[in-house]
Amino acid sequence: MESLGGDAVWSDRFLGYHIAIGYYWVLVAVFFFSPAVAYEFMELLESHAVDTYSTFLKENKEKLEKLPAPAVAKSYYTSNDLYLFDDFQVSKKPGTRRPKCDNLYDVFQNICDDEMEHVKTMVACQDYARVGKLVESPHVPVESKYISAEEDRGDIMPDEMQP
Repeated sequence: MESLGGDAVWSDRFLGYHIAIGYYWVLVAVFFFSPAVAYEFMELLESHAVDTYSTFLKENKEKLEKLPAPAVAKSYYTSNDLYLFDDFQVSKKPGTRRPKCDNLYDVFQNICDDEMEHVKTMVACQDYARVGKLVESPHVPVESKYISAEEDRGDIMPDEMQP
C-alpha cells in the first residue's frame, strides 16, 4: 500500500498505528473474559476483510493486472522458507498452496485468500475455546517425542520427558 501512496499523510499513519494498539488491548480484555467471543469477533473482522478485498478485486481487476507485484510480496509468496505461511493455512496440507505472484492483482488475490484462511483459523480457535480440542501445527510429526493431543490429559508425560 505504501508504494501506492498509502503512507503519504503522517496523520493517517499515526492514527492507524494507535488504533491498532488500542484494538489489541481491547481484544486482550475480551479474551480474558471469553476467548470464544474474542475469536468470534476476529472471525467477523476477517470475514469483512475477505468481502472488502473481493469487492476491490472485482472493481479494479484490469488496472491491478497491469501493475507489477511488489518485491516484498514476491518474497513472501515464492521464497523457499514458507514455514509460517503453511502453519496458518489450516485447510491445506503444508507445502500444497503456492500461489502465483505475477502482478498486483495476484498479490491482492493472495491477501484475500489469506484472509479467508484466517477466518478458518478463528473458527478452529473458537472450537478449541468451546470444547478444548487441541489445535496442533501441521509441522509437528506424529511420532514426535512431544505430548500428543490424545496424551494431553494434564498429568501424563512420555518416559523420555520424565524428570
